[in-house]
Amino acid sequence: MKNIAVFVSGGGTNLQTIINNAKKSKNYKIALVISNKEKAYGLIRAKKAYIPNLYIRSKETSKILSALSKYKIDYIVLAGYLAIIDSKIIKKYQNKILNIHPSLIPSFCGPGMYGIHVHEAVIKSGVKTSGCTTHFVNEKVDGGAIIMQKTVPVYYEDTPEILQKRILKYEHQILVESINLLVKNKLKVINGRTKILK
Repeated sequence: MKNIAVFVSGGGTNLQTIINNAKKSKNYKIALVISNKEKAYGLIRAKKAYIPNLYIRSKETSKILSALSKYKIDYIVLAGYLAIIDSKIIKKYQNKILNIHPSLIPSFCGPGMYGIHVHEAVIKSGVKTSGCTTHFVNEKVDGGAIIMQKTVPVYYEDTPEILQKRILKYEHQILVESINLLVKNKLKVINGRTKILK
């Protein structure tokens, strides 16, 4: 049984999906939820599920590392965590930090591209396809090896909010699938690309 920590900044809908999946999993449990926002609803979701949870500012790296050690964390999942992960954490958990992003990386990603801003940029660009991506975290924002992607059509009538809602259900799907592969050691990064092992 692997221990994962989930990092959140907001409402935690992706966190809720992970909580629901973890209840059925024999391979992992959520051992800790960390938020860099004191009033994040994700912390309330964790409390309701009786999961240890902490508010730690993103710049307090030593506190984060201490908490990860205390709860014997094997993997970290970023589920709407709107902060840059410190390089010390990345080095300690190399290829063990997973992120979900609401576009098809390498499009519409990088600094400033998060949440509704991504979907605004997608619609403004006129592209006909968007989607979501799970990837490993490295020291380049949204630059780690891609794990899974799901494509979603973009319609002329879409607003950023409508597109966000359409993509979100696929975010939940590939996030859970990626976590399951991760905790079973089914993912291997080779030359910047992820191989899914059978």
